[in-house]
Amino acid sequence: MESLGNLMGGFANALTLANLGWAMLGCFLGTAIGVLPGIGPALTIALLLPITYQVSATGAFILFCGVFYGAMYGGSTTSILLNTPGESGSIITSLEGAKMAKNGRAGPALATAAVGSFVAGTIGTLGITFLGPVVVEYALLLGPAEYFCLMVLCFVTVSAVLGGSALRGLTSLAAGLMLGLVGIDLQTGQPRLTFGIPELLDGVNVVLVAVALFAVGETLYLAWRHVEGKQVVLPVGKLMLSKEDWKRSIGPWLRGAGIGFPFGVMPAGGTEMPTMLSYYMERNLVSPEHRAEFGTTGAIEGVAGPEAANNAAAAGILVPMLTLGLPTSATAAIMLSAFQSYGIQPGPMLFTQQADLVWTLIASLFIANVMLVVLNLPLVGLWVRILKVPTPQLYAGILVFATIGTYGISNSVMDLILLYGIGIVAMFMRRFDFPTAPVVIGMILGPMAEQALRQALVISQGDWTTFLTRPISAVLLAVAVIALVGPRIWSLAARRRVSPAPPAP
Repeated sequence: MESLGNLMGGFANALTLANLGWAMLGCFLGTAIGVLPGIGPALTIALLLPITYQVSATGAFILFCGVFYGAMYGGSTTSILLNTPGESGSIITSLEGAKMAKNGRAGPALATAAVGSFVAGTIGTLGITFLGPVVVEYALLLGPAEYFCLMVLCFVTVSAVLGGSALRGLTSLAAGLMLGLVGIDLQTGQPRLTFGIPELLDGVNVVLVAVALFAVGETLYLAWRHVEGKQVVLPVGKLMLSKEDWKRSIGPWLRGAGIGFPFGVMPAGGTEMPTMLSYYMERNLVSPEHRAEFGTTGAIEGVAGPEAANNAAAAGILVPMLTLGLPTSATAAIMLSAFQSYGIQPGPMLFTQQADLVWTLIASLFIANVMLVVLNLPLVGLWVRILKVPTPQLYAGILVFATIGTYGISNSVMDLILLYGIGIVAMFMRRFDFPTAPVVIGMILGPMAEQALRQALVISQGDWTTFLTRPISAVLLAVAVIALVGPRIWSLAARRRVSPAPPAP
C-alpha cells in the first residue's frame, strides 16, 4: 500500500505540463533513434548528457527514460521493414517480422510489436514499482564487504560473460578502472595518473567518456564501415490486428514479459537472451496449423513474444540501477553517470533521500508507455521517412552535437582533445570487437568499489579474509568465480566429449 501511495504522489508530479513535455520529447526522440539502424539509446543519451548542467534532475531523467523506452519500441520498425535491427534486442524480431512484411503483413507485424511493447513495458514498470522497495530493504542489510563483492560480480558478468571474449571484456573493464583512478585520491590527497596535466587533477569527466565512446567512437566506426546504397523500405499497409491476430498474440505478449523482466533485473541480464528464449518458446508452443509459418511466411507469435521480452527486459534493467546503483547495460551505465552529474548516488538510500525523484520517474514510465503507443502507430509513415535521411549528414550532425555539448561543459580545449582521443580508441575497439560498455561501468563503479574495499578492510582491521568469512560476500565471490571460469570449463568438457576417439591400432 505504501508503494501505491508513493506512486500516486509520483503521478501528481509527472502529470505537470513541464514533465509531460519532457516525456513526450524523450519518447519522440527515442522512437526516431530506435528506427535508425546502428543508432541506439546509449548513443542518444550520451549526446544528451550535457543538458544535465542546465535542466532539473527530474526533467532530465524523464527525458532519458523516454528515450530508453522509445528506442526499444522503434527498433522493431527497422527490423520489420528493412530486416535491419536497430538494436540488439530487435534481432530476433526481424526473423519473423521481415518475412511477414515481405508477404504483405507489415501492418499486423508493426501493430503486434507496438501493442506487445506497451503490455510488456507496463508489466515491467509494475515490477519496478513493487519489486524496487523490496530490493531496497534487503540492500540495506549489506555492508562494505558485500557491496564490494557485489560490484566484483557485476564486473565479471558485464565484462566477461556477456561479451564474445572474456579477455576483451576484461581488457575494456581494466581501461575503465584506470580512467576512474585519474585525479586526486580523496583519502590520501595524492594525484594519480595525471601525468602533470592540471586539467586531470579533478579526474576525467564521465559524461565526456560516455559521449566519446558511444557517440564519437560509434559514429566514426559507422562512417568507416558505411557502404553507400539506397534503402529498400517495404510497404506498411493497414496497421490493424484481426481477431485471429489478437488471439495469437495475447499469450506471447504475457509469456514474453514474464521471461524478459527477470533477465533485465539480473546482473548478467540484457535483452538478447530473453528475446531468443521467447522466440524458441513460441516456436514450440504454436498450434500445429500455424507452425509452418515460422521461417516461411512469418508467424506473428515470433514477433509478439520477442518484442514483449525485449521491452520487459529493458524495464528490468532499471531495478538494479535504481536500487543498488549497479548498471547492467551500456544505457544504464550512462544514466548512472547522469545521476552522478547531479551529485545523486543511486542505491538503497535513493528511495528515501530522493523519493520524489524516484516515484515521479516511475510514474512517468507508465505515461511514456501510453505516449509510445500513440506515437508508434499513427506516425509510422514519419518513421519510414526518417529511414531515408542520408547517413553522411546524420553522422556529421552527431559529431557536431557531441563536440558542442562537450565543450559547453567546461569550455576546455583539453576536454575536446580527450573526446576525440578516446573516440578514436573507441572506434578501433568497435572494429576489433572490444565491448565499450565495460569501460563506462568500470569508470563509474571502480571508485565506488575501491571505497567499499577500503571501508571493509578498515572495519576488519586489515583482515582480507573478511570477504570469505561473511556469508553473503563469500557467496557473491563464489558466483563471480563460477561465472568467470564455469563457461570455459563447460566448453572444454563439451569439446572433449565430441572429439573422435583415436583409431584402434
